[in-house]
Amino acid sequence: MQTRPHHTFWPRRLPRAMNAPRTPLWDNLAVNARRFPDKAALIFMGSTMSYAQLWSAVERFAGHLHEMGVRRGDRVMLAMQNCPQLVAAHFAILRADAVVVPVNPMNRAEELKHFIVDPDARVAVATADLAVELAKASDALPEGQRLRHLVVTQFTDAFDPAALPAEDMPAAWAPWMLTRRDLPSLAGGTVHCWVDCLAREAEPPASEAGADDLALLPYTSGTTGLPKGCMLSHANAMHNAMAINAWGNVTPESVQLVAVPMFHITGMVGVMHAAILAGVTMVLMPRWDRELAGRLISACRVTHWANIPTMVIDLLASPNVARFDLSSLVSIGGGGAAMPQAVAQRLFEQYGLRYIEAYGLTETAAPSHYNPPEAPKLQCLGIPFMSVDARVVDPETGREVEQGAMGEIVIHGPQVFGGYWKRPDDTAATFIQIDGKSFFRSGDMGHVDEEGYFFATDRLKRMINASGFKVWPAEVEALMFRHPAIQEACVIATKDAYRGESVKALVVRKPAQPPVSEQDIVDWCRENMAAYKVPRVVQFVDALPKSGSGKVMWRALQEAEAGASA
Repeated sequence: MQTRPHHTFWPRRLPRAMNAPRTPLWDNLAVNARRFPDKAALIFMGSTMSYAQLWSAVERFAGHLHEMGVRRGDRVMLAMQNCPQLVAAHFAILRADAVVVPVNPMNRAEELKHFIVDPDARVAVATADLAVELAKASDALPEGQRLRHLVVTQFTDAFDPAALPAEDMPAAWAPWMLTRRDLPSLAGGTVHCWVDCLAREAEPPASEAGADDLALLPYTSGTTGLPKGCMLSHANAMHNAMAINAWGNVTPESVQLVAVPMFHITGMVGVMHAAILAGVTMVLMPRWDRELAGRLISACRVTHWANIPTMVIDLLASPNVARFDLSSLVSIGGGGAAMPQAVAQRLFEQYGLRYIEAYGLTETAAPSHYNPPEAPKLQCLGIPFMSVDARVVDPETGREVEQGAMGEIVIHGPQVFGGYWKRPDDTAATFIQIDGKSFFRSGDMGHVDEEGYFFATDRLKRMINASGFKVWPAEVEALMFRHPAIQEACVIATKDAYRGESVKALVVRKPAQPPVSEQDIVDWCRENMAAYKVPRVVQFVDALPKSGSGKVMWRALQEAEAGASA
């Protein structure tokens, strides 16, 4: 790696590269269960699970997965909001030498079919509120593609509602967290109760997985519609877990508020795996609630909080913010959206906290860039992270552009994924050779300032960023085309004062169909896709502009929308 200006701002206490352990990810938990058996690993809804208890649950569930026929390299779906069962199931899948397929719990049955079929998943683990959608998705598939086993847990398997103070159960959460749901049926398969699985005390065989084995298969969408599986090895995630802890001064005495979802790459690697590696106590929030977050930070003496900026904005806007004791916080930061300067200034003036922004993708196992804690810049991606060589290149020629010029951000490092599952052509297209090294093409356009800090300026790929959730228009369009009254649809971004961007759909209705309203379309979308993908605005048009080859000119529509917003 050639010398870069950002080395001037590199934290003096840290090396520029890091050699991660060559052990599997599950071993981090096994080690800390021996080191800190009685230490709190997870705090959830007033209940605490120690490291020894967590590891015991992992071993027993891994044994049960083996009894179900799960073997080395098999893919197992995991669909849950943040809860102790997610952590236990995640590490149990790895302990069984299998591969975790984390699924967004907001997905509906129509979307879930792809996450069963594409990774050839035959086993899934879900909370009861999501199990019905999973069973519905599986039942709709041909017999040879269905799930064979579905493990279902209730949220209350992890805590005692009677012992929880009423103020710590937000009113909106009670219906879906406290209701004990019946187990669904599964066509051609078996449904298992989580508690019964753990009661069996089955033992898994010795692990054979190595550092380069596939460990995680999170899915990311793109310009072609259907989500693609990103192949991340134990070594990919291990590097970033270790580097994140070093960058953020994380120790076994740290307490992490887990408000970002652990099905997402940031929560999964940047928070969960990093925390387990360091022996941290994690305070889990199943969903965001600013009042509960403020109380948890105060009561649990939280030291580290990874988030998206909208969470911080929301917390500081609480009428009760003055009552919260945030003095324990020593590190706060995140990504997914830019942090407004006024909010960052308030954080620093009132609490002495610098908001540390970062940048990364599913393909890079979370961060590839991070702002130095001692010298951060606002609304900035940061500098290339530990062990990373990142450059800005001309997307056509692959040549590095001059400092300050705009180009595509490309990334080389030990955390970069091995490619897209079953998609060799997409894999080949997303890598570029520079100076004898393979660089991942991020699809994000940016530039580097005179001090070596990276900034995002545009997108080469078509994508909407709604409060940190990445919405891929082609995927939403593909789902909308299933509506019987929609002839054509084009999805674009519209400005949103709170979320940054929201989803807008321009729709051409089919002739000779019963009339539908904009709200009818929105309601149908809510039934058939994850909430963050649902268009906030639907606009009916007579026709969509097309190029000479017949392709919808989405960029022209996007530019017109941007002009109207301005």
